Amino acid sequence: MEWTDSGIVLSVRPHGESGAIAVLMTEEHGRHAGLVRGGASSKQKGVLQPGNAVWATWRARLAEQLGSFTLELGASHAAVHFDDPLKLAGLTAACAVADRALPEREPHPAIHAGLLALIGAMANEELGDLWIAVYVRWELGLLAELGYGLDLSACAATGGNDDLAYVSPRTGRAVSLSAGEPYRDRLLPMPDFLIGRGGGDMADLLKGLDLTGHFLEKNLFNTQGEQNPAARTRFRERIEGRAVPDPVV
Repeated sequence: MEWTDSGIVLSVRPHGESGAIAVLMTEEHGRHAGLVRGGASSKQKGVLQPGNAVWATWRARLAEQLGSFTLELGASHAAVHFDDPLKLAGLTAACAVADRALPEREPHPAIHAGLLALIGAMANEELGDLWIAVYVRWELGLLAELGYGLDLSACAATGGNDDLAYVSPRTGRAVSLSAGEPYRDRLLPMPDFLIGRGGGDMADLLKGLDLTGHFLEKNLFNTQGEQNPAARTRFRERIEGRAVPDPVV
């Protein structure tokens, strides 16, 4: 069996003395693993960086086998952000989330397209830090694609869409300020940028990342007895470090 598809490198692990197992998010074949012969070489290591775009050919005798990849580098996205630790952390986090969350060999072209859009936003210097908003929206899209979409359009209690201030950590539905005030300590804060109310500073972006992180962990990773990927936690910590003002000396 053989197929060729565009893909994004999600993760790589050593295999034997000179090989590697690469996991790609492909457009038509979903999250797919394969053996890369010579994957430990310096040339292949440059290709097998999380976030890189590749053109992949997969071959196996039977469909259920691991099979092998032949990869051609399309774009070295990881190298572009080598001098920007926050963007590199964001790219690595997105790849780790996709690697952990997506079922194997199940096509999700919308998630693939969303990741490409996120990578494009990272490369757009005019956006400044707003590429993080694109990251949060990509995670929201991933949750929705896998059946765990949030409803931020109207208050779960009143049905109105004015003065939305919270999100229920149980249902993922929006809650207005007045309806949620008695329970504010048990609700998640609503990021302003997600409901078109301005925002978009680091503190607001952190709220968005915490919102999606809660539901990723609750609906996807905790069901496997695990927490959010370590790469995503490190990404969040970097944003938190920028969201908190320096102490006055």
